[in-house]
Amino acid sequence: MHLISARSFALAGLASGLLLASGCKRQADAVTPDQDVTTAEDNSTTESETALSGDIMTAAAPQDETQTGSPAVAGFAELVRVYGTCGTRTYVAATRTLTIDFGPTNCLCPDGRYRRGQIVVRFTGANLTRHAGAIVTRENYFVNDNQHTATRTFTDLGNGSFSVDVANGSIIYANNGGTCSWTAQRTYTRTAGYGTPQVADDVYSVSGQAAGTNRRGVGYTATITKPLIKRGDCYKYYVAGTLTLANDKGSTLVLDYDPSGTQTCDNSASVTVGAWTKLITLR
Repeated sequence: MHLISARSFALAGLASGLLLASGCKRQADAVTPDQDVTTAEDNSTTESETALSGDIMTAAAPQDETQTGSPAVAGFAELVRVYGTCGTRTYVAATRTLTIDFGPTNCLCPDGRYRRGQIVVRFTGANLTRHAGAIVTRENYFVNDNQHTATRTFTDLGNGSFSVDVANGSIIYANNGGTCSWTAQRTYTRTAGYGTPQVADDVYSVSGQAAGTNRRGVGYTATITKPLIKRGDCYKYYVAGTLTLANDKGSTLVLDYDPSGTQTCDNSASVTVGAWTKLITLR
């Protein structure tokens, strides 16, 4: 039976980051659309960490959950592709716990970000070979000196589909840069690639919503208004779909991952605020 793809878990991330993006419209400190976009870009970068964490979790899962020290199911080359030589992988069968330890000092990873601390995965699914259910937490974990905390619960829905629930997620920015917090729910429906050993042919249709407060203290809600499309051959970005963000100051922002309509694997997207639209580059 096919293991849930690293790409699949991955993209709870990128959209959720943009969920933190709405801007403040108070009379005293009204912001421009450009400032809203900057907030969206910054948060998409940090929240894409959820995506990478999913990649790590699946790639580093043990071949045999009953054996401590069991090698990674994806093999060494895949681990290097995901996090380079930064992380140390351990697996303890008694607690079904996988730990990726980036060490106490910053280490440069393949995606160009510096990490330290641990990603901890506790497998919960009844099937010891699929690794379909898991609870993922972080311990003293930092990305580019910004601290990430969250509990992410992955639940198997069958036929390669699953849900992801994010509880008490937060990013504490360095240098007194503020704190954003959120909760989110995502459903990943497998539309292609189930039953094959490859991950490159996996395709998911993603739906769900989120709510929280951005680093400026502005509350928001976010809804996927057109299913986000995640392909296994494009692990960093969604190739299609739209996300609508509404903040508690009356501003609404629409993010479109496929402004060209071609479903190209790239970092181009567009944001629309009222009649104003701008092409952006996801970092």
